[in-house]
Amino acid sequence: MRGLLKLTLIGIKLYLREPVAFFFTIIFAPLMLLLFGSVYGNEPNPLFSGRGTVDVMVPAYIGIIIVTVSLLSIPINTASARESGVLRRFQAAPLHPLAYMTSELISNLVVTVLGVLFLILIGRLVYNARFNGNILSVSAAFLLGTFAFFFLGYLIAALAPTARTAEAVGMILGFPMIFFSGASVPWEILPSGVRAFGRYLPLTHLVSLLKGLWFGDPWSQHLHEVAVLLAILLLGGAIGTKLFRWE
Repeated sequence: MRGLLKLTLIGIKLYLREPVAFFFTIIFAPLMLLLFGSVYGNEPNPLFSGRGTVDVMVPAYIGIIIVTVSLLSIPINTASARESGVLRRFQAAPLHPLAYMTSELISNLVVTVLGVLFLILIGRLVYNARFNGNILSVSAAFLLGTFAFFFLGYLIAALAPTARTAEAVGMILGFPMIFFSGASVPWEILPSGVRAFGRYLPLTHLVSLLKGLWFGDPWSQHLHEVAVLLAILLLGGAIGTKLFRWE
């Protein structure tokens, strides 16, 4: 347990010491919220069922943070560790290799939570963003979506032969999701053609689930989104575990 704790703390420190990772995980989404909030404000808007622009942006931007960690950081960091021989040394270390994987999951979850909390804090303090859901329900949806995307990221890392390839694949998958899923631009104002394409993106289902529960929808209204995320979680975890390479 002590070794797992040390590995986790080291993983968190290394992540937060990387300027690019720190910016896109902790700063980017709140900065976007401040930018668009200063333009559109947070007055009730019929387009958003009487909610303000910032009200709908906060739960949607959580998806940006999750994608940043899962598809842009995890594949690159894991593939880099494999290329440099770090994973091989962990495999040969006295500490069980499972401890390394567990510490990686926990440390990535912690930095994701930090980014989300900072985003919510900015939305609440600056724009009085509203929350009408149940904290436990939203937290459960957040964990489901986060781990589903984490395993997708590890699957990319398992398949990518190099860190450069992992970076390219992560960007090719991640950026269309961010822009066409309703995560960065509200779903309600996206063109119909973009929405038709966006319905096939995993992040669209996560954003829809988070926004729905954020504003008080019951789980029964989002069973399709839950099924999609569970499928990604189970398939990504199973395939990623089978194909994962230490060297």
